[in-house]
Amino acid sequence: MLGFYVVLVGATAVERLAELVVSARNARWSFARGGVESGRGHFPAMVALHSGLLVACVAEAVLAGRPFLPWLGWPMLVLVLASQVLRWWCVATLGHRWNTRIIVVPGLPLVSGGPYRWVRHPNYVAVVVEGVALPLVHTCWVTALGFTALNLVLLARFRIPAEDRALRPAARGAR
Repeated sequence: MLGFYVVLVGATAVERLAELVVSARNARWSFARGGVESGRGHFPAMVALHSGLLVACVAEAVLAGRPFLPWLGWPMLVLVLASQVLRWWCVATLGHRWNTRIIVVPGLPLVSGGPYRWVRHPNYVAVVVEGVALPLVHTCWVTALGFTALNLVLLARFRIPAEDRALRPAARGAR
């Protein structure tokens, strides 16, 4: 199962590259319409953390000899796949506005459809679920704990507040 796990983590890396392509295209669209970027300071840490997750998953599985436990691994794989569905639902719902960076086009209203109808930051729900589940597919509990702790700090102290500040004018306009 280790080979399957390495392929799964590799597929996740390819998915991340696809996100970067979409993000770059959407950034060009946003900047062409007067988009303003916020929260640049935390972005390198976010990139490092998410890249580190993928490396740590494989490293812990191999170096610590973590086993695949079917009772844990299969449900975690379902959660990994569900998190991808939620992530791409967010991408589809936001359309050109979706980005890995915080870029807001002034004058556009907040998106309130799709998963945003129920959750204010559904993409981050997907990130949190994936950050727990992907390592636990192959019982990489140290990676799951470490990534989750660091990710929660990054999201709660930097990313979500920066995004909320950037979206505040659009939220005021929606009232």
